[in-house]
Amino acid sequence: MIFFDLIHAAQWFFLGYFILLNSGYILLNIMSLLGMRDYFRGSSVDSLPKAYSEYELPISIVVPAYNEAATITASIRALLQLRYPEYEIVVVNDGSKDETLDVLIREFALVAFPEAYRQRIQTQHVNTIYLSTKYPNIRVVDKQNGGKADALNAGINCARYPLFCGVDADSVLQPDSLSRVLQPFMDDPTTVACGGTIRIANGCTVRDGFVEKVGLSDSTLAIFQTVEYLRAFLFGRLGWSPLNALLIISGAFGLFRKEVVVGVGGYRTDTVGEDMELVVRIHRKLRDEGRKYRITFVPDPICWTEAPEDLRTLANQRIRWQQGLAESLMSNLGLLCHRRGGAVGWLAFPFMLIFEFLGPLLEVSGYLFVLIAFAADWLAYDAVFAFLVAAICLGMVLSTSALLLEELSFHVYPGFRATFRLFGAAFLENLGYRQLTAWWRLRGLIRWITGSRGKWGDMQRRASWSEQSET
Repeated sequence: MIFFDLIHAAQWFFLGYFILLNSGYILLNIMSLLGMRDYFRGSSVDSLPKAYSEYELPISIVVPAYNEAATITASIRALLQLRYPEYEIVVVNDGSKDETLDVLIREFALVAFPEAYRQRIQTQHVNTIYLSTKYPNIRVVDKQNGGKADALNAGINCARYPLFCGVDADSVLQPDSLSRVLQPFMDDPTTVACGGTIRIANGCTVRDGFVEKVGLSDSTLAIFQTVEYLRAFLFGRLGWSPLNALLIISGAFGLFRKEVVVGVGGYRTDTVGEDMELVVRIHRKLRDEGRKYRITFVPDPICWTEAPEDLRTLANQRIRWQQGLAESLMSNLGLLCHRRGGAVGWLAFPFMLIFEFLGPLLEVSGYLFVLIAFAADWLAYDAVFAFLVAAICLGMVLSTSALLLEELSFHVYPGFRATFRLFGAAFLENLGYRQLTAWWRLRGLIRWITGSRGKWGDMQRRASWSEQSET
């Protein structure tokens, strides 16, 4: 009798968890819809001349690169096409073992430049600083390998301007992305960081660093990730942003006030989730100091990046992401229910702790419980049906609602065929892919518990979307 009481309690526990999880995401969806409405109202005058356009702050773009020979040229050429009055590009070669440095020297006519290097943040040894003889705003920092965070810190040390934008070496920005991600800094001087939307470049045509044609990959895995990214950015981050409770700015594309980042110690080099950890630490430090600040997100500055198309690489990526999330939250637990924590300390942090940090353990346990209990005839059909509705059908609703918001707002992916494939993926990803992702995330959580370290640079680049004109 006690055994079946425990089975009954577990049934209600897992059912309640999945209902709470999806209810939280539905509330974020509502916040996102309101935020999108307000964003488009505020941007309706974008076509008018801006009185402060000549006062836009200069920006240092920091590009950490490790074994990026296949994509680095296209990425830098894309940055050179940005429509922005004053910016510099600081590429940090983090001890690459391939031809990354040789490609940079050849393509951009680099020469060694005897520049003073002020090490405000401790990093691995810098070997040489190069200056482009073709493009005065390009510098390359060649340093000993120390990981992505160390490379970013070296780039910050070399940055000349008050704002810096971290961009992954395999990413391509839209020409107006920098101007749009700067907007919150111009509207509110207390803004210390802002992130933009990341989209999947697989299936697109990129020539000389410019997106000529938007498309979808033939890879099912890449399409699933396209839906994931739309859901994460258009709903997840856009939902937290109005509350000043955004805990993640993607390392692929984020704009920061340099002095704030230097003041909190720069990126941590002992974590695989340096991008999230920095944002959470900024929240914690500035809340401790009682400073007024904003960390925000804007949905239409687009950064295109390559997604894994094989299970092994994708698994390693998701394992690292989950480990990084665990490290970010646990090293900044002081933000949880902080007396001056606001929405980020009392809503966002607990949400991430319960549903993102512990989520993989509870999700995998829930699926295993239902399978075992149903096979052993411990659960009735109606109980299994209720669980499937809570765990799978609501997930489908969330994915399709993200796609509807995309279609009603930006409509980046043109044509009926692309729309049909995306909506098909929104349904199918919940029938195996989502469960597989939960298992990978659980492995990341176990890796954090056991103290194992992940590595940066094991992403297998295909760069099939990137082309270069013959010269």
